[in-house]
Amino acid sequence: MSFLKVTRNWYSRFERPISSASLVFGFIFDALTLRRVDTLWENLWIVAHLLIVGLFIILVQIRERQSGDEKNPSKIHFYFVNVLQFFFGGLLSTYLVFYFRSADVFVAWPFILLLILAFIANESLKRHYVRFSFQISLFFLSIYLFLIFLVPVVLHKIGDWVFLLSGFLSLIFILFFVTFLYNVTKNRFKSNLKKIVFLISGIFITINFLYFTNIIPPIPLSLKEAGVYHSVMRNGSGDYVVATENAGWLSYFKMYQDFNKVSGSPVYVYSAIFSPKNLNLTIIHQWQYFDSIKNKWITDSEINLPVVGGRDGGFRTYSMRSNLPAGKWRVNVKTLYGQNIGTIHFKIISTDTMPVVVSEVKK
Repeated sequence: MSFLKVTRNWYSRFERPISSASLVFGFIFDALTLRRVDTLWENLWIVAHLLIVGLFIILVQIRERQSGDEKNPSKIHFYFVNVLQFFFGGLLSTYLVFYFRSADVFVAWPFILLLILAFIANESLKRHYVRFSFQISLFFLSIYLFLIFLVPVVLHKIGDWVFLLSGFLSLIFILFFVTFLYNVTKNRFKSNLKKIVFLISGIFITINFLYFTNIIPPIPLSLKEAGVYHSVMRNGSGDYVVATENAGWLSYFKMYQDFNKVSGSPVYVYSAIFSPKNLNLTIIHQWQYFDSIKNKWITDSEINLPVVGGRDGGFRTYSMRSNLPAGKWRVNVKTLYGQNIGTIHFKIISTDTMPVVVSEVKK
């Protein structure tokens, strides 16, 4: 028995635990190693994965054309399919890391959930890899998700027209790819054409719907750090010194941080926004309070703040409000286009004495 056959039999026997372990460790590896969406290494990493995926889709289709049977998984080349699945998993893991870092989970959870489901499905739906339409639709989704954050990084701009350009370029790329495949597998392509058009159109419409309803996170922007404080000052070293209440470790489990405020004292909200190099923009601190009578959030004020791109820890800035009444408050950190980068929740509690505060340095 050949070494390759022994390897294949061993992998087939333990495929499920190997696949599950690969999913977990692959995600952990990406989370620890992938830092910024605007660095050459991260983007070359994704481009390499896309090139390998495209190559092995072609190889799988050539192998299938020779076998003449798409629906019988035993006819597909064992190693081609596993390589294809592995690199699709690497792409989805990378996107999950990048988009999750940029997301306000309370707003973007439907999109993040879709990414997680796609990530898990990649490990569970191996039999679908023999299907031409499945390969093309997943490849298109991978290209689209990549260009959504690459185009703003290259153009140093964000906005609706930049997003639409990302979608247009994705369609151009997949059109060239399927045109090439058409010349390789004409009969198989014709039989799958309607399904391919339907799936690509569905993905395109869904992604655009999620964007224009502000569910897709505003990648490549991300909220590196944020909080509510009693004072924010910049020291001689250029760092920010904040005064915060020592609420203890239990505060991490509270939806609304308690903020004890003496009448007339100010409230500061600090935020550090990561933006790629040369992508300078204006963000908004939208101060809102919860009206318990109307049972909805009411906007109290909106403060525009500049952000300069390129700093690893994010561009640091803050806004301040005075004479705020007691109750539930939140500050939405948003783009000018209405996309939510993050939200700071807190509850103002009126008190007669100034609470004990400690100083922290934000570098």
